[in-house]
Order: sequence, then C-alpha cells, then structure tokens
Amino acid sequence: MAYIKAISYYLPEKVLGNEELIKEFPEWSVEKVAKKVGVNSRHIAGEKETAGDMAEKAALKLFDEYQINPKDIDFVLLCTQSPDYFLPSTACVLQSKLGIPTHAGAFDYNLGCSGCVYGIAMANSFVESGLAKKVLLLTAETYSKYLHPSDKSNRSIFGDGAAACLISNEGFAEIGSPVLGTDGSGAGKLIMKTGAARQKSKTGISSVDDEGHIRYDDYLYMDGGGIFNFTLDAVPTMMNEILKKNGMSKDDADYFVFHQANKFMLNTIRKICALPKDKFYVNLEETGNTVSSTVLIGLKQCIDAGTIHDGMKVMIAGFGVGLSWGGMILKFLQ
Repeated sequence: MAYIKAISYYLPEKVLGNEELIKEFPEWSVEKVAKKVGVNSRHIAGEKETAGDMAEKAALKLFDEYQINPKDIDFVLLCTQSPDYFLPSTACVLQSKLGIPTHAGAFDYNLGCSGCVYGIAMANSFVESGLAKKVLLLTAETYSKYLHPSDKSNRSIFGDGAAACLISNEGFAEIGSPVLGTDGSGAGKLIMKTGAARQKSKTGISSVDDEGHIRYDDYLYMDGGGIFNFTLDAVPTMMNEILKKNGMSKDDADYFVFHQANKFMLNTIRKICALPKDKFYVNLEETGNTVSSTVLIGLKQCIDAGTIHDGMKVMIAGFGVGLSWGGMILKFLQ
C-alpha cells in the first residue's frame, strides 16, 4: 500500500495577465478571455528557465515545507514534454542537483495532461512492489516556449509551472486502484510535429484546420474541437470504471479534482457526469492550464484551503495529449 505524503508546487515569477495579452489581440477583450477559458492570468517561464529548473524549485519547496531529507528518496520520476535535453534524462540531472543518493533510480516520462495520474500510479507500484520506499514525483512544463506568438487561443489557456509530490509507504492519502487508457489514433489532435526524430528540421509550413485555426508544423498544435469531443467520450466512462474498480458509487466520492483544461470543458464534463458543483474543483484563474501539474496544484490548494480534509475520498483524473487518460481515488486518512 502506498500513500501521498507531501505536495508542493512552483510557479514562475513572470505573470501574463489578460490586460497585457489583449494588447496583442485587440479583437478580444479581457472579459471575453476570462469567460471563454476561465483564466485571468498565467505564469510564464523565464527566457532561460527550463522545466528542469522549475522542477528543482518545486522539489526544494517540498523539502522545506515538509522537512524532507533528500537522502531518504530512492526514486525520481519527472513528467515533462519539454525536457532540458534529448539526453540525458532531466530526472538524472535533478538527482544530482537535489542531493538525492546515487542508489536512487531516476527517469523522465513524456506525457501531458494525464501525466500526474500516470506518475502516481507508477510510484504506487514501485512502493507496493518494494522497488522503492520514497518516490519523488515531479511534473514540469514550459508550453509557452512551444506556442506561436499569434496563437491567441493556446496562449490564453496555457501557463507554465511545476509540482512535486512524495509517494511513500506512509502518508496522508492512500492511493487507490488506477484506471488508465490510451488512443494513439488521435495523436495528431495535440502535437508538435518538428524538432524530434520524425521531422528534425523545421518546415515553416502552416495550414488552416477545420475550425479556421492556423496550424504551424513548428509549434504546438491543438485541435480544440477534437480534444473536446474525445474528453466528453473518455471521461464519463473512465469515471465509472474508477468507481467500479474501487468498489464505490458516485455518491461515495466526496470531491473531484480533474485536470484543469479550461473552464468551459470542465463545466461541460461536470454536467455530463452529473456531479454537484460544490464537489467539483475549477480554479484556473491565476495559473491557467499547467498541463501535467494542474491536478497536484489543485490538490495542494484544496488541502491548504480545507476543502479537502481527513476522511474524504477524492477522485483525481487527467486527460489529453496522446490521446491519454487516467484517474484514481485518493482516500484521505482520518
């Protein structure tokens, strides 16, 4: 059995508010951006600030906040799609920077919005199997560096950030059985085509998709309508599978912290899944969509605010790039 023992997060210093954003897109208003995506401001990584830098800061904050000795950690997992290098794994670099022993395992894994759930599931397996006793899970993303300057839709949604979580054989929240899923046939719905082995050189090619959005090969592309439809298909089924696998009914779940994609999508999911508004977390106003970090940031904010407390059963879920989805129940101990 494994537990979450600690959660913290880091947000870059630079803040891009809607007032500043609409100066570049005068056809929009502050109110329109806030209403459309539910974001008032988002944090943007510095020009030379990497996902590795942010993950390091999140980890150091975790160590300080919970008095964690890095010498006790025996595995490091980093979820990122914006690693510092193609090789080595940024997690290996962080092992050294954070003073974690050399007998610890470490690797990166490439996932987006479902990445936090996948990481908790892996860490849970490591602890339950005896492979590790204390796993440091890090999530960090700098999507802002992959967005075309004229991509107002995605620039309004995404923010940069990192989160850190310690999974151990003791803690405050027991990790339940996960449900995971993948549909690679939808890979092109959220993709950055160039820069890796399939197409190393930039093409400079752009085209217009079915929704009238410009699609740039050399920058992040998201088929908003396609992702929306995928989510509405995948999430209700996943939610029912999570409840069944953990021997629960929907009413047994006290709170729901789902990936913070955008306000409209979250409200639609809530309505389709028939979830009470007061049991469903929505809070993108000051952070935006931080990709793999949204769930951990949400959990931390809810714990600090007292919204999530001892004795509660909380469903967490992520969904997005891959296409990929995952969820589980966290049982907060009495």
